[in-house]
Amino acid sequence: MANYTTADIKALREKTGAGMLDVKKALDEADGDIEKAIEIIRVKGLKGIAKREGRSASAGLIVAKVVDEAQGQVGVLVEINAETDFVAKNQKFLDYADKVLAAALASDAQSAEALAEVKVDGTSVKDLTDSMQAVIGEKIVVRRLARLTAPQVELYLHRTNPDLPAQVGVLVGTDAAAAQVAHDVAMHVAAYSPAYLSRQDVPAETVDKERSIAEEVTRAEGKPEKAIAKIVEGRLNGFFKENVLLDQAYAKDPKTTVGKVVKATGGELTGFVRFRVGA
Repeated sequence: MANYTTADIKALREKTGAGMLDVKKALDEADGDIEKAIEIIRVKGLKGIAKREGRSASAGLIVAKVVDEAQGQVGVLVEINAETDFVAKNQKFLDYADKVLAAALASDAQSAEALAEVKVDGTSVKDLTDSMQAVIGEKIVVRRLARLTAPQVELYLHRTNPDLPAQVGVLVGTDAAAAQVAHDVAMHVAAYSPAYLSRQDVPAETVDKERSIAEEVTRAEGKPEKAIAKIVEGRLNGFFKENVLLDQAYAKDPKTTVGKVVKATGGELTGFVRFRVGA
C-alpha cells in the first residue's frame, strides 16, 4: 500500500483542485510521492479535456482592474468559469485568473476570443487555460471580457458568498464631476442590473416590441380606445424605469432616480458594464 496520509490527500487537493478519488488514485500510482502524483493528475487531466467540452461551467469568478491611461482610465472585467465552487476558490485557479487578467490588461483584446490568443508567460491564454483544466480536472472557460474607458472608471466587486471570490463585477465610467457618486452608482448597478445606460441606448426595435406588447395587453384588458395611447406610454415608461440605469429609482434613496443624483453633481455617466458569474 502506498505510503501517504490524510494530510497528504488534503494538501494535494488544495494544490490541484482535483477530486478526492482522483487524488487517492494518483497517490497510489505514485507510491505516495506528492510531486509525481501532481504530474499524474496533470497528464490524466490533459487527456480528459476533450471529454469535458460538453460539461457545464457555471461557477467561477470575476476579476477586474482599473489602470490609468493618457486620456483617463480604462477598466477591464473578465469572467472565468469553472464547474464547481470548490475550484473557484482554489488558490491555483485564483493565480491562473490573475494571469488571465494581466494578459487582458497588457493587450487590447476586446473579447474572450481575442484574449485566448494573447501571450502570457511564454504561452497563450488558451494554452494556459488548457493546462489549468488538466491540473484542476474541471472544464474552465474564459467566458467574456469587457473594457470601459472614461475620464474616471469606478470598479466594484461583490461577493455573493463570503467564502467565494467575487461573483459580480461592475465598471462605471464618469467624468470628473460625477466621480463623487460613482461608487454608489456601481453598487446600485450590481444590485439592480440595468440593461441600458439611457433611453437613447435602447434599440428602436426593442422599444417598438415593448410598445406593441403594451398595446396588445391594454386592448385585451378592454380599456377605452381613447385611453389606450396614454396607458401604453405609461407602461413603456415602466419598462424604461426597470431597465434603464438613469431612469431607475436610486438604491440609496428610491424617491429619486440615478439620473437626478448624477445630474446634481454637474457631471455625467459615460457608460457601465456589469458581469455576474453564470448570468
